[in-house]
Amino acid sequence: MDHTLVIGYGNIHRADDGVAHVIVNELRRRLRQNELPDDETGLSGLGRSIDSVFLLQLTPELIDIIVRYEGVVFVDAHVYDNVEPVLCHPVIPEKTSLTFTHHMSPSMLMALAAELLNLRPEGYLVSVRGHDFDFRRGLSAETMRHVKPAVEAIMTWINSRGHNT
Repeated sequence: MDHTLVIGYGNIHRADDGVAHVIVNELRRRLRQNELPDDETGLSGLGRSIDSVFLLQLTPELIDIIVRYEGVVFVDAHVYDNVEPVLCHPVIPEKTSLTFTHHMSPSMLMALAAELLNLRPEGYLVSVRGHDFDFRRGLSAETMRHVKPAVEAIMTWINSRGHNT
C-alpha cells in the first residue's frame, strides 16, 4: 500500500504564515482524523496510510521520517503576487545547495533524502498566497478563501496515487 505524508509548515502566530496548520486540520477532518491542537506536531501519531503533521520549519531530521513514505505533500504559504493564489507542482530534488541549515526548501529536503539514503519519495508542493504576516493568530479573509481549494488539490493528488479517501 502507498503511504503518503502531508507536511504543513509555518508559524501559527504570524497570521497567514499559519495557513498550513488550517489546511492540515481541514484535511484531517476530511480523513476523519483528529485535528492537531496548536501545541502538537502530529509526529507521535504516524502510521496510517495518510499521515499529516504541522511543523515550524523543514529540517534535515525529517529525512528519517519522509523515507517511510512513497509520497510527501508539502504545504506552506507564499508571498508571490503574479502567480496563482494556490500553487501546486511536483517537488524536484534540488542538489545545488546540499548544506545543513535552519531553513530548507522541500526540494532541498528531497535531494538530501535521495543523496544520503538513495530513497526518492514522490514530492508535491501546495503553497497558498499569504497577505498578512503580522504577529497575530488567524488568517486574513483573502488567504482563508484558498484553504478549501488547497485541500482539494491535496486530496486530488493523494487520490491520483491510489488512495481511496
